Amino acid sequence: MSTKTSTIERNGHSAKTSTLREICARAITKSEWEDKEEFLDVIYWSRQVFGIFLGVIWGIVPLKGFLGLVLFAGISCGIVYLYAINFQNVDEDAYGGVWELIKEGFITSFAGFLVTWIIFYTGLHYDAIMAAKGS
Repeated sequence: MSTKTSTIERNGHSAKTSTLREICARAITKSEWEDKEEFLDVIYWSRQVFGIFLGVIWGIVPLKGFLGLVLFAGISCGIVYLYAINFQNVDEDAYGGVWELIKEGFITSFAGFLVTWIIFYTGLHYDAIMAAKGS
């Protein structure tokens, strides 16, 4: 992976692109985000990782049903809101409002969460499920 910052020509304008290492470093420290798309990418990919992590936790615990879904939605949206507004101190209006920040990557994160939750829950608790059914 390159550690240099490069400049790309687009329609006669030069655009500064950052490396993954630089973006990750800015994501975990309070930083200025000149490129709004980079910040939205950080939210998107962080949310994907977080969704899979919560799916593993929910499968191990074992949470079931509507409670697990509501907890995921609340925690996921709450973490993104706190990260963007309180930790990074971004102006929510510059991104189209708080709703635009909160919904960034939610559906794909939810899908990853569900798949991970189902796989871990079934893999770890299948015998208990079958014993309860009397099979």
